[in-house]
Amino acid sequence: MKISVLGCGRWGSCIAWYLDKIGNEVVSCGLKDAPELLQLLHTHQNDYLTFPESIEVTYNLPYAVERAEVIIISISSQHLRSYMKDISKNDLSGKAIVLCMKGIEESTGKRLSEVVSEFVDQENTPIAVWVGPGHPQDYVKGIPNCMVIDSENDEVKRKLVRSFSSELIRFYIGTDLIGSEIGAASKNVVGIAAGMLDGAGYTSLKGALMARAPREISRLIEALGGNGISAYGLCHLGDYEATLFSPWSHNRKYGESFVKGEKFEKLAEGVMTSKAMMRLGKQYGVDLPITTAIYNILFENKNCYDELDKLFIRSIKEEF
Repeated sequence: MKISVLGCGRWGSCIAWYLDKIGNEVVSCGLKDAPELLQLLHTHQNDYLTFPESIEVTYNLPYAVERAEVIIISISSQHLRSYMKDISKNDLSGKAIVLCMKGIEESTGKRLSEVVSEFVDQENTPIAVWVGPGHPQDYVKGIPNCMVIDSENDEVKRKLVRSFSSELIRFYIGTDLIGSEIGAASKNVVGIAAGMLDGAGYTSLKGALMARAPREISRLIEALGGNGISAYGLCHLGDYEATLFSPWSHNRKYGESFVKGEKFEKLAEGVMTSKAMMRLGKQYGVDLPITTAIYNILFENKNCYDELDKLFIRSIKEEF
């Protein structure tokens, strides 16, 4: 297929590399002055991988959109709405849009597919999400993993799963778009919590965190109309190794650096997602203790050790 990957950061460049590797015609498109785009334009490589010559690199957004059968978007979640304003100036009819980022819009509490749906007619431009575990540093070494593609359009998600699956990434067909999106976004907040436990010297409490977090997220998914069991699948619990333990996890590293008072300059989607989840928790009346602890630490200047201690000191009758 002719595929354009919009966004050429860590994950966007990995997606372009992977889809070229399995035989697609791939264009990697970024913002004209973005350092990530300039590096790929000039060297065809970045800190994670090297592009083969078959991948075209450009900052010409109208061209990238026009030539594509499938448009994959991999940018910061909080910038999606403004980016869609530019993308939607082009004819999107007959193209599928696949979202490959994990977040919730902070200003509205909307899932990312809901944001995109404001700009397209889904009958003519179906929307899908690509979620699940994995890091470019592992994929380029040939280390396999499993991921999920979900959509309200059954035909599109099945076609994408068939087309994108390989020995390196085995794709599953998602059955709960709400759960897939909320589960994938919220695991980044749990990743920050895991990093804070590492930074505080409480790594042993990650087991308790892992036991409690999926139940918390399942309550939110159910309140939004999804299937709570999705929190125990690849979109959330199945992504814990990559997010709560991996040295490559930006969210885990952000949490650890925060506790240690160190700067972490890279994108940690869980920061703004915690604000969005607090909005949803209040709107739908869902108790989110882990999310609340992270929000209090990041945005209310609460003491990290106090919040973590309170989080794990519960009544005997309240296991979770």
